[in-house]
Amino acid sequence: MGSQTLGGAYTLARSTIDQMAVRIALQCSDADSRLILADDNPAARLLSRPGEAIYNAANGLVEGNTLFQVAWLSEVDQDRYMKKVQEMAQERGYVPPQPQIVFEGNAPADVTKNRPLHDLLTGSPLLTGEGPGVRSGSGVSSGSGVRSPRRVLAWLGEPVAIAEPTAAYFRRQSGSNLLIVGKNEEAALGMMAVALVSLAAQLPSPAGGGGAGGGGFYVLDLGAVDAPYADLLSDLAAALPHPTRYGRNRQVPAIMAELTAELERRREMEERDLAGEPGIYLFVYGLQRARDLRQEEAGFSFGRETTEAPPSPAQQFAQLIKEGPELGIHTIVWCDNYDNLTRAVDRYGLREFAMRVAMQMSADHSNNLLDTPAASKLGLYRALFYDEDEGRLEKFRPYAPPTPEQIAAWGARLKAR
Repeated sequence: MGSQTLGGAYTLARSTIDQMAVRIALQCSDADSRLILADDNPAARLLSRPGEAIYNAANGLVEGNTLFQVAWLSEVDQDRYMKKVQEMAQERGYVPPQPQIVFEGNAPADVTKNRPLHDLLTGSPLLTGEGPGVRSGSGVSSGSGVRSPRRVLAWLGEPVAIAEPTAAYFRRQSGSNLLIVGKNEEAALGMMAVALVSLAAQLPSPAGGGGAGGGGFYVLDLGAVDAPYADLLSDLAAALPHPTRYGRNRQVPAIMAELTAELERRREMEERDLAGEPGIYLFVYGLQRARDLRQEEAGFSFGRETTEAPPSPAQQFAQLIKEGPELGIHTIVWCDNYDNLTRAVDRYGLREFAMRVAMQMSADHSNNLLDTPAASKLGLYRALFYDEDEGRLEKFRPYAPPTPEQIAAWGARLKAR
């Protein structure tokens, strides 16, 4: 026998909720009431007083509804009592026997609670193809001894469930790109920054500096120049020991040309040699502002183009997201809404993003992106992660943008390994 409250309803499948005999619902919408109690039981919608609730021990059946009043504390009282509990624990030197899991629905996730990432940053560099989610011996090597893991992780946030941190898995196969869509610029920045550090922590640091050359990161920062975190990505790129090319809108054509040249070089390689090539990751933060990547500016002239005309940055971008993953070149993109996304990525290109993150958006846009309207019901600090290869749809809280102190600490740890 189990119980279920509104706060965790969306983390469970309908079939799982149906197995819970005891259910408690506070005041909520008609749809939420039917989800928590039963399809024909919207009674929680009619609750009005603070703390009034329905107790149902009959699998949500209407005849099992029992009204009761829960203990009610204002937010001020809650904060005061929680501080007293914390002070008491500190005075008595209390240490919990196991890590405590606290769900905070009104704040972004804290990356310092990501234990796997902490272990990577403080441990040895991954030179053997091993890492989280990668079995020993799963790496492949080239003649030079460099090994490349079969998949690497990019952490995005904390799940709204008791589970491991939400992560995107990059593999050298078609469609292994990540797309983030939503208006919350701060949440998008937090996800991209932590994803960048996650990938850097799992890749060996090539000797020497310079451009990204045979491996590393390309960061196209197209965020607002007057945003509170306007310099975050540039500071993070500078802190990494890996070859990293940072640019803004003016550098888009040059970076697209450089990546296309690398794509052509790898296309000509033998499979055995290609396996040892280090991964390359292109981050595009703010695709809606990338004027050179918009399809309408790609120079389409209905058959009047000559074959000698060089490809535009928009055409090169489309080629990268289509052919890049199998050659070890992956793309991570954030765009503010679905309409702006379609200006740079058509419906065929959208298929090349097998991993997608959707923040709060309209039901129509959610359907277009995830084949479900679920993203229309998300709150401010919530997102949905969809992995097409695994058939997984997971709700999570995106990470907050890292502080300058965290960036400096990450850079120092990566350089010290």
